[in-house]
Amino acid sequence: MIGAQVARAFHRAGTRVVIADINEKGGQAIANELGPNALFVRTDLTTDAQVTACVEKTVSIFVGIDFLVNLACVYIDNAIASTRQEWLDSYNVNVVGGVMMLQAVRPHMVKRGGGAVVNFGSISAKVAQTGRWLYPVTKAAILQLTRNEAMDLAADKIRVNSVSPGWTWCRLMDDLTHGDRAKTDKVGGAFHLLGRVGDPDEVAQAVLFLCSSHASFITGTDLAVDGGYSAMGPEMTEPAIPKLMQ
Repeated sequence: MIGAQVARAFHRAGTRVVIADINEKGGQAIANELGPNALFVRTDLTTDAQVTACVEKTVSIFVGIDFLVNLACVYIDNAIASTRQEWLDSYNVNVVGGVMMLQAVRPHMVKRGGGAVVNFGSISAKVAQTGRWLYPVTKAAILQLTRNEAMDLAADKIRVNSVSPGWTWCRLMDDLTHGDRAKTDKVGGAFHLLGRVGDPDEVAQAVLFLCSSHASFITGTDLAVDGGYSAMGPEMTEPAIPKLMQ
């Protein structure tokens, strides 16, 4: 859902959009919805040849590349029971895949005089969450990676930032609650100062901002799009002291 909304937000802003995804049915559906200024290219980020082919096709059709949004992710996570292969698979998609895509697009951004990159972190990168190791650790790696990329690509006039969403309405929440957004807000609301989970378009608008000229002096930064989750701490929104008097 978030990826689709990012594509829609850029399209509404007048940007030609390429959707690189392993999900052919879903990716093609969004491209069809957006029309001739959108292109779907089936891309497995763990395969360098497919990454290269995606970038080459993008440039051949749309001439150049100005922006890159890395949001592909796998949610394999069995905490301490996770196998070596599951660790490697998680890093391969969540971290390395975006690096390979950036390597491939960088020369084309340089030709255009610069560009902007947005990586996807998460609130999970900054706190411990029971039963979750792989996802939070790879997301924490992305935040450090973003700083390193921003430093080394500044001379190319390529800005690199990340967004860290809080609980955001997504396919998983939709499936688990059978489409009950009110229930999702009730469960997740206590973890966010704004009392609800986020909408995918709210995350998409933050990504669009970081790629825009309004963010021309912002690089190496993580933008929390989390409804106050990271500002709150462990006590949530319920007063703790009165509980001592009950």
